[in-house]
Amino acid sequence: MKIKIEFSGIAKDLAGRDDLVLEVPQGTTYRAIVRELANRYPKMVNLLIAPDEENFLSSVMFVVDGDLANPVMLMDESPRDGECIHLMSVITGG
Repeated sequence: MKIKIEFSGIAKDLAGRDDLVLEVPQGTTYRAIVRELANRYPKMVNLLIAPDEENFLSSVMFVVDGDLANPVMLMDESPRDGECIHLMSVITGG
């Protein structure tokens, strides 16, 4: 199945691209997708991806097919074929 990941903000800067289409086996979890992102984009680890390389830091949110979702609630679930995940960091400064 194919999953599209869209990057914005710091995620886009770290990935060096706007999006990525991953071809993954049926039953792949969001946690496995995070591991793949950590493998492909090691600069995301400790900034967006937790040091365990299986979870996002609390400042990262998913927008899944237009719906905002907290990644911690989804990590062991599986995306649907054709799903679009927008990776969004809510890091702010002041």
